[in-house]
Amino acid sequence: MKDIAGKVAFVTGGASGIGLAMARSLLAAGMKVAITDIEQAALDRVKGGFASSNAEVIHLKLDVTDRDAMEQAARETEAAFGKVHVVCNNAGVSVSGRVDKMSYKDWDWVMGVNLAGVINGVQTFASRIKAHGEGGHFVNTASMAGHMPIPGGSIYTTSKFAVVGMSEVMRTDLARYNIGVSVLCPGGVVTNVGKSGRNRPENLTRETDNTRLNLGKLSETVMDDMLEAEVIGEMVLAAILADDLYIFSHPQLKKVVDARNAAIDDSFARWSQYREDHGV
Repeated sequence: MKDIAGKVAFVTGGASGIGLAMARSLLAAGMKVAITDIEQAALDRVKGGFASSNAEVIHLKLDVTDRDAMEQAARETEAAFGKVHVVCNNAGVSVSGRVDKMSYKDWDWVMGVNLAGVINGVQTFASRIKAHGEGGHFVNTASMAGHMPIPGGSIYTTSKFAVVGMSEVMRTDLARYNIGVSVLCPGGVVTNVGKSGRNRPENLTRETDNTRLNLGKLSETVMDDMLEAEVIGEMVLAAILADDLYIFSHPQLKKVVDARNAAIDDSFARWSQYREDHGV
C-alpha cells in the first residue's frame, strides 16, 4: 500500500512490545488505529499515554482466540473509523520445554493464540477488505522460529512455521484483490513475550510456569543485537508501504537458515539417488 494516511489499521497484541510499536508507527504515518489487547491494565496505560495527543486511536480488550469477540472488535472499529485497510495479527505467547514434556494445555494455549489468533484475524477481515475494494494489507507476526527449529521450543516453533506458511499462501491468494501480505520474522527484540503466562487462561494453566522460552542458538546469535520494539514498528511500516513479504530484523541469522536449507538440499540429493538406484 502506497497511500495509508487517513486509512484504518487494526492491531492485536497492541498494548505493549512490537504491537504497540506497530501502532505508533502507523499513527505517525497518519492512520487511524484500533489497538486491541487481552490485558486491560496494559490498554489503560497505553490509553493514558495517548490522552494528550491528537492521535485517532481506540483501545479494545480482545482475546484473539474468541471468534465472536474478534467480530465484535471489527464492528466497533468500523463504527469508530470506517473501513479497515491494514490488519496486524501480532498477539503471541510462548512456552518452553522438550516436546515430551509438553501438555495438551500447552499446545491448546500457544496454538490458539499464535496460529488460531492469526486465522481469526484473517477470517474476520479478509472478506471486509475484499468487499470495500480499496485494497489493504495483512501483517502476520511469526518469528525466526518460523524458519529455524528452536530446541525446547516445539510448540512455539510449530506455531511460527505455520504462520509463515499461511502468510506465503495468503500472499498469492489475496493479490488479485490488491491485498498485500507481510510476515514479520524478528530475531531478538525487547518485549514481554517471555512473561506471557500472566495472560494464560485459567482453564489452560499448569502447575509450573514454562512461558520463558529459551531460544538457544537464536539467543546466542542475537544477544549483542537486541532491538527495541520501535525499530520493528518502523520496519513493519516500511514493509507495508513497499509490499514486502518477509520482514527480517536480524540478517546475521541468515547463516542458520542457510544451514537448514543445505540439509534439505542434501536430502533431496540422497532421495534422488535412491530413486535412481532402485529404478523408481
